[in-house]
Amino acid sequence: QVQLVESGGGLVQAGGSLRLSCAASGRTFSSYAMGWFRQPPGKEREFVAAISWSGGVLRYADSVKGRFTISRDNAKNTVYLQMNSLKPDDTAGYYCAAKYGSSWYDIEQPVKYADWGQGTQVTVSS
Repeated sequence: QVQLVESGGGLVQAGGSLRLSCAASGRTFSSYAMGWFRQPPGKEREFVAAISWSGGVLRYADSVKGRFTISRDNAKNTVYLQMNSLKPDDTAGYYCAAKYGSSWYDIEQPVKYADWGQGTQVTVSS
């Protein structure tokens, strides 16, 4: 089991940037993939980005490609989500999650992630 704690959310104007962090403890951080998801008000949780255990393989939702960057520092047990050119539609609770196993085809499915953080709120004003 892994404990995950997100930070870095806040209120930002459209066009601005934020960097979210997710600190992990417990299981060896470099042994599992990590994902970021978000849940807009009144909507279901949706995939944002994922990164393989080594950092060598990335996946992004179409809605954030070219604006968001996921990265990880295995020495610091931390995964990041750099968010640029933010839009009001990016307003949501953002969650990091840990996915065990080696499969990548299901990396966008929330049910495949075993452990979740408590989330951090991102609000983008127009």
